[in-house]
Amino acid sequence: MSKKSYQIAVIPGDGTGSEVVREGIKVLEAASRKFGFKLNFTHFDFGGDRYLRTGEVLPESAVGELKKYNAIFLGAIGHPDVKPGILEKGILLRLRFELDQYINLRPVRLYPGVETPLKDKGPQDIDYVVVRENTGGIYTGVGGVTMKGTPQEIAVQSNVYCRFQVERCIRYAFEYTRKRKKKMTLALCGKTNVLTFVFDLWERVFHEIGAEEFPDIKREYYHVDATCMWMVKNPEWFDVIVTDNMFGDIITDLGAITQGGMGIAAGGNINPNGVSMFEPIGGSAPKYTGKNVINPLASICSGGMMLDHLGESQAAEAIEKSVMHVTANKLKSLAAGKMGYSTTEVGDMVVSGV
Repeated sequence: MSKKSYQIAVIPGDGTGSEVVREGIKVLEAASRKFGFKLNFTHFDFGGDRYLRTGEVLPESAVGELKKYNAIFLGAIGHPDVKPGILEKGILLRLRFELDQYINLRPVRLYPGVETPLKDKGPQDIDYVVVRENTGGIYTGVGGVTMKGTPQEIAVQSNVYCRFQVERCIRYAFEYTRKRKKKMTLALCGKTNVLTFVFDLWERVFHEIGAEEFPDIKREYYHVDATCMWMVKNPEWFDVIVTDNMFGDIITDLGAITQGGMGIAAGGNINPNGVSMFEPIGGSAPKYTGKNVINPLASICSGGMMLDHLGESQAAEAIEKSVMHVTANKLKSLAAGKMGYSTTEVGDMVVSGV
């Protein structure tokens, strides 16, 4: 009987991206050997160096080519010699939109041994997931500028959602809450008292779908400012949070710092019926490039998320348990250059525990 095989597109990207991707692949290969499946990796050079060399951010053929793969494993995008926004919009946002990766999935979980700035909180308190709508809202660029550079300059950028986008995001969040089997509670994060048009739509859809299709899931609503307060004061209240693109972008970074920072935060850009992309939340950290000191755990954890998404849940669980052992027993810190080990050594330790 032949092994199950997956085709994985790898985009190391910029800065330390190639270093963390290297360790992620090392761990993924160890897990695939142990659990009896095969991963075939194909590397793509999309990123700042290619742009500076060719003037091309992303080839026209790129999206069509990437659709042939089972998943995408991304390192980091962001180059110090490229104006901010060019690579982010031209690669990250374009891939999210054109591959219709309409869910950004962000687990917020504090691992043992990892310091959190939240007083008296431990791993039992910080364990929830944010489901962020990923292809609509204010990031689609609907709007414009007139009379630019004059005292009368007007700039407009609109938060645009259609019911279809809201429904599929909320339905995914309910399904994920049911699959997660923790508190069986889904919270909508919005701003219904001020953003009355957009979040009236979100709130109506949330309660309609919940009542009709997911009566077993408890529904809660929090304004985004209250959500931020409770993420700091009482993170143990949360199970799954669903929200729009902009609020999701903001609260997931807050969540990341409570779980130990960007060095441990992983995420997925999900198309449930297409190609999904998995990446560490942190940036390319160019000042650490080539020094072998960057923390690879966020990349390793995003690889575990990728395996779980592909249906290899046992392998994903083994990776997470190994990471937890390393954070609890090995690392002095999650900060680059302060871990007590090199990037390569941290990857090796996770491999040995898989």
